[in-house]
Amino acid sequence: MQISRRSLFAAAAGLALAGSLHAQAWPSKPVRLIVPFPAGGGTDLITREVANKVAGSGYTFVVENRPGSGGNLGVDAAAKAPADGYTVVMGQTSNLAINPTLYPKLPYDPVKDLAPVSLVASAPLVIVVGADSPYKSLADVAAAAKAQPGSINYATSGNGTVAHLAAESFQRAAGIKLTHIPYKGAAQGATDVISGQVQLYWSSIPTLLGHIKSGKMRPIAVTSSRRVDDLPQVPAIAETHTGFEAVTWFGILGPANLPKEVVARLNADINKALKDPELRKKLGDQGAEVAGSTPEQFGKLIRDDIARWGKIVKESGAKVD
Repeated sequence: MQISRRSLFAAAAGLALAGSLHAQAWPSKPVRLIVPFPAGGGTDLITREVANKVAGSGYTFVVENRPGSGGNLGVDAAAKAPADGYTVVMGQTSNLAINPTLYPKLPYDPVKDLAPVSLVASAPLVIVVGADSPYKSLADVAAAAKAQPGSINYATSGNGTVAHLAAESFQRAAGIKLTHIPYKGAAQGATDVISGQVQLYWSSIPTLLGHIKSGKMRPIAVTSSRRVDDLPQVPAIAETHTGFEAVTWFGILGPANLPKEVVARLNADINKALKDPELRKKLGDQGAEVAGSTPEQFGKLIRDDIARWGKIVKESGAKVD
């Protein structure tokens, strides 16, 4: 019996040592980085820029696009992957903070099934009107909406999106009622705003920046807590409605129980990459601003925003398209 116990202790020590060496050797093979949206979109472009820069710290990332179900399919794939550090995902506001309330049944729990690694970036929305619109500011819009509730239409890229819920949040802050027109894509919505069929468009800055620069659209506000570099003349809603902020944030996560050593190293290398001026400029060109964090800070943001956006989803009655 004594020999058996010694053998058992030796085996246990060997396994512990092997596990330690494994953790120290990470990453010894390519890391799969899931993007839960189609290639070429905003999340995909931001992910690839960050992956390219972090790769300089000794990583090989294989970016895999897994779109579907509002980003749920890709996040679920990451949540159900082995917690060995070789599968991570670029999550964002919709699939981590909005969808838990928007979808009747989500295949994953953003808090219990995922391990936050680091926040990467955030991107505000811009509110535009057509070049011939009589509205010069959101105050003009609010005044008209109060005079005739529901008479002003606004376009977004769909029900339950950050843009839709940001507009709903603003209506409550301003005490007004607008009429939502959800579109399946950006092109038709832009055309209808330019032609005057729709009065307002809430969307990402890169989506509309070309129309703004050409003079076909006029920006009247941004949804970040302060003005943005691309549109310095455009006021933030927070300037007239204190505390208002509605942004899409992006961050890296892995499956729950991701080894602490992996989380610590990946977090350090991501935050190091985010300090690079070239990467900051490239993200800025995508309408995003770098926003590194600790794993704990990112986890708190997710929990807080699930409660925050969940309340807005319920109050607005938003349904999945």
